[in-house]
Amino acid sequence: MLVSAGLWPEGAPLFFEGLSMRRLLISSAAMMAVLAATPVMAQAPATPPAAQALSEDARLNAFFEQAFQARIALSPQQMTALGIKTDYDKLDDASDAAADRALALQEAQLAQMKAQFDPQKLGPQARLSWRMFEYGVDQARLSNQWRDWGFQFAANGNPTTSLPVFLINNHRVASVADAEAYVARIRAAETQMDQVAEELRQRAAAGVVSPRFVFVPSIANTRNVISGAPFDDGADNPVWADFNKKITALETGQATRDRLLSEGRAALTGPYKAGFETVLAALAEVQPKADSDAGVWRLPQGEAYYNARLKLSTTTDLTADQIHRIGLAEVARIQAEMETIKAQVGFTGSLQDFFVFLKTDPRFQYPNTPEGKEQYLTDARGFIAQVMAAAPQWFSTLPKAALEVRAVEPFREATASIAFYNSPAPDGSRPGIYYVNLSDMTQVLKPQIEGISYHEGAPGHHFQIAYAQEIEGLPRFRRFGGYGAYAEGWGLYAEQLGKEMGFYQDPYSDFGRLSTELWRAVRLVTDTGLHAKRWSREQAMDYFRQNSLLSERDIEKEVERYITNPGQATSYKIGELKIEELRDRARTALGDRFDIKDFHAVVLGSGSVPLDVLEDQVDGWIAAGGGAPSA
Repeated sequence: MLVSAGLWPEGAPLFFEGLSMRRLLISSAAMMAVLAATPVMAQAPATPPAAQALSEDARLNAFFEQAFQARIALSPQQMTALGIKTDYDKLDDASDAAADRALALQEAQLAQMKAQFDPQKLGPQARLSWRMFEYGVDQARLSNQWRDWGFQFAANGNPTTSLPVFLINNHRVASVADAEAYVARIRAAETQMDQVAEELRQRAAAGVVSPRFVFVPSIANTRNVISGAPFDDGADNPVWADFNKKITALETGQATRDRLLSEGRAALTGPYKAGFETVLAALAEVQPKADSDAGVWRLPQGEAYYNARLKLSTTTDLTADQIHRIGLAEVARIQAEMETIKAQVGFTGSLQDFFVFLKTDPRFQYPNTPEGKEQYLTDARGFIAQVMAAAPQWFSTLPKAALEVRAVEPFREATASIAFYNSPAPDGSRPGIYYVNLSDMTQVLKPQIEGISYHEGAPGHHFQIAYAQEIEGLPRFRRFGGYGAYAEGWGLYAEQLGKEMGFYQDPYSDFGRLSTELWRAVRLVTDTGLHAKRWSREQAMDYFRQNSLLSERDIEKEVERYITNPGQATSYKIGELKIEELRDRARTALGDRFDIKDFHAVVLGSGSVPLDVLEDQVDGWIAAGGGAPSA
């Protein structure tokens, strides 16, 4: 899963409840065969209640495993991300028909669960899984209802750049068959890109066209995907370089290597290139219809679409007006704290003057050179290392998966988010990856790096997402599921937790922490301003300039991201505020019995959940008197 200073923008390898998916074609007969295979166990009337509950729990968990397998069977790319080599030579079906089949499967599974199981006979964790399964289908219905309103090409990602990233990061080559599957996937890109192009045209015909600012970088990035050798005389294309590297490392004869490289080259210069050229033609055809940079209120039924996006993003019923007011209050609170640090370092100008000082003084920037980029990565790794050393005092269990810090690949820098997290492979073959966009180091501010590292890496997304994947006994639809308000709320909470852990010793870095929190508060104001209050792109950017420390490049990227991904940016602050509220409630109720490690175990121990479910979990823990939560 990609989680970011953008919610998972580039081909997330995590299974999301509530998100409509385009998946591999699977016949109705095959679907029902999978469902029919779920075991139904007779219950003996004399079974003691506790044993009966255990039996029902095990039976329900078996159903969930069958259901999970049926769902991921619709997505060869999802299976690859999970380390499963079934359909290893295929790509996902990106058509509307595939999305309909995915929803139909979820609806059929929900009906089967309700027909075969009684929630009153289940233990607490199984009842929670029942609730989560039902909630996921509810969100899938809502998401599917509005799927044609989404922008395929957004400010922070698109399907043409996500496919190369998937091949490079996820497709492992350990055998000749794996290499042949890689070639088959290169060929299959033509079909997938044809589907992307067709969907682009269909949505444009219905009045859903990406904003004007999306087209130039999207076209440039798509051209980058088919640039370089073997497409031209330039440096090796990233996919070609990756394929070469994997074939070179393969234990096989030279004749087989030569054959595979020849087939890979032919696939790239033939169907792969043709598919991306089809998308380029569709983008050029649709671009003249892009006549606005405004929010989604301009779309048919735009207000209802935005309300649905808020519900999906926050897992609450908060209205746009309520979220806007929360944002304004948080901006005022955080800026008051900033004034204290400004006075501490002896700066006498206004807060806005201090923002300008931090953005322009060379001491707060890295050189815009390869060495400057490497220094950023080194510093970020240092911040992660100090968290890892202190973490056992704050967490009972840490993720086993490794965590790496990497720069975003140059071919997708123009549409990649500022920073984001890519989840590890469950089998350990791929680490968790904290990506940073270092395309222009003049726009990177040193005081913000510490907070961003805690958010995207540790104790943020890695401690939540990688840990959830490793929770034994939790159904896989929960281990690999995700809700933005929970995940991003935890990431933002982790930034503040870093201060409690004793970090941010430099007052400028502590100011940077407040600036990244302020950034998320401003998001509440600008996202709702753009889509509910009909702010212009320029109005939103002006609000950012007046109220945040973000660089000009980041302000532009942020606002454009909100325009093309409505509602998502509201998830961070809404989730963080709920976690802080629950922690304050627990500390007040439990007093001396409150233990931060136990609180974190409760918050993280059920995987990613909607905020009302999280509240119920914490309240139940408080009612039980605190202590280490039971498994």
